[in-house]
Amino acid sequence: MSKTFNMYCDESTHLKSDGCPYMIISYVSVAYNQLSVHKRHFKMLKADHKFKGEVKWSKVSNGQYQFYSDLIDYFFSNDLKFRAIIVDKSKIDEGREEFTYDDFYFRMYYQLLHHKIDLEQSYNIYIDAKDTVSNRNLTKLKQILKYNASIRDFQFIQSYESSFMQLTDLLMGAINYKLRGLNAVLAKTRLIDKIELHCKLPITCSTPKSEDKFNLFYIDLK
Repeated sequence: MSKTFNMYCDESTHLKSDGCPYMIISYVSVAYNQLSVHKRHFKMLKADHKFKGEVKWSKVSNGQYQFYSDLIDYFFSNDLKFRAIIVDKSKIDEGREEFTYDDFYFRMYYQLLHHKIDLEQSYNIYIDAKDTVSNRNLTKLKQILKYNASIRDFQFIQSYESSFMQLTDLLMGAINYKLRGLNAVLAKTRLIDKIELHCKLPITCSTPKSEDKFNLFYIDLK
């Protein structure tokens, strides 16, 4: 029986001149028929910990560690899935003929989505709206994936509208934090340790292609 999944996509330090070494593009995937179950649990966790506002990696603090820890445990206890594409930007060869950074960015989005889409299922793609070029990016992504009949809908949403988009930001932020060798906030380091304990692998390397729960693909640009 065909099922429908929502994929909540976000990117981090993906701009060409942002001074950061890695481009990360990722999503959290949710079965449509489980949306209300997960939303209720997110709401319960926030109430239990008296947590206010958006879930964001940049807002993780030592005082809020237990809330974020319980959220990570919840993610690994159910059918939610996460996938990320990670690129070392220093390896991008911009000297190739007809190369543009924008085209490369869209190819990475294609890599993120295409290889985990099951043609027997249906998908709604939601992308975090960040800036004035978002509509252009959405149009380009639609063109790239238009042949894929499994994709039912594309649209931009604001991160504050979706707990799932915020979860994408949290998990992606953990990867970026460790890759950059940062350790200024103990709660963030502890959350990374917890994620790796669940994964049984470091988050600084690719997972097996067959991994569905927490799938990481570090692209080797040869």
